[in-house]
Amino acid sequence: MKRYRNGEVWDFEHEMQLRGVEREVILGLDGGTTNTVCVCMPFADRLPDPLPVLARAVAGCSNHNSVGETAARETLEEVMADVLSKSGSTRSAVRAVCLAVSGVNHPTDQQRILNWLRDIFPSHVELFVQNDAVAALASGTMGKLHGCVLIAGTGTIAYGFTEDGREARASGAGPILGDWGSGYGISARALTAVIRAHDGRGPDTTLTCSVLQAIDLSSPDELIGWTYADPSWARIAALVPVVVSCAEAGDQVANEILLDAVQELASSVKAVVQRLGLCGQEGRDPFPLVMVGGVLEANMRWDIGREVIRCISMDFPGVLPILPKLRIHS
Repeated sequence: MKRYRNGEVWDFEHEMQLRGVEREVILGLDGGTTNTVCVCMPFADRLPDPLPVLARAVAGCSNHNSVGETAARETLEEVMADVLSKSGSTRSAVRAVCLAVSGVNHPTDQQRILNWLRDIFPSHVELFVQNDAVAALASGTMGKLHGCVLIAGTGTIAYGFTEDGREARASGAGPILGDWGSGYGISARALTAVIRAHDGRGPDTTLTCSVLQAIDLSSPDELIGWTYADPSWARIAALVPVVVSCAEAGDQVANEILLDAVQELASSVKAVVQRLGLCGQEGRDPFPLVMVGGVLEANMRWDIGREVIRCISMDFPGVLPILPKLRIHS
């Protein structure tokens, strides 16, 4: 077993290995652009409900497209070491590791991470690597990979599976290639609207005052420096609540940004559904749509998730929206 970071991240194992026999555990990891969550659970043929979680750890971004491969690896290793330390376990006790990570878009991405994990964990450990959308779909369908999932957080992706194993995806290519319904996309358009209004190229908008107040700036002239000082995706996406608040207060520019985001998100789902034929030949067959991510959470009057469902159901009335809730105890 290797240690890619400085050896200190696994130093806790020396003391724990002196304790003798360890119970077997499994690790489940959800890695996104905003944060990365890892849980440690006891290994069992059948897990009870609610799930018995021995420990939970949280770290930063593990999307290599956002922070680079070295930083992503460090985050993943840090969060796995942290959760094992909290649970009183070591790598020798691990039976399986499942990583569901955003940015895994090609078999080469999977293989690169699998090779890295194989160097970290003993040879008996089973390793699984998937895009985070696959895990999100399974979370709403009780593990059955059938239907469609829409993730809309810092980034966005729509992913679907048929019962015979065919799969398709739409969006999920990152901000440069146009994930405009994502938290980053919404916020980037808001920042652009502030600059356009300041220049006189666009209409006045309450986004100007609200955005500047949210990031503690006094003038739109300072916005360029703020944006490029740290253009991390999650930092930009954090402005979504400001856009929603302005839209709720009646700002036309903010409303247009959110309406466009709804269309973008709905079109991603529609593309996947059509390519896989999830809706049947007549377009009316039922299919599950798992919806996850901060952009889709119904925590304000301007409910983006509700509007996305309404837009999709106009073409596919059989859509069955699912907002998964994980029940765990520790």
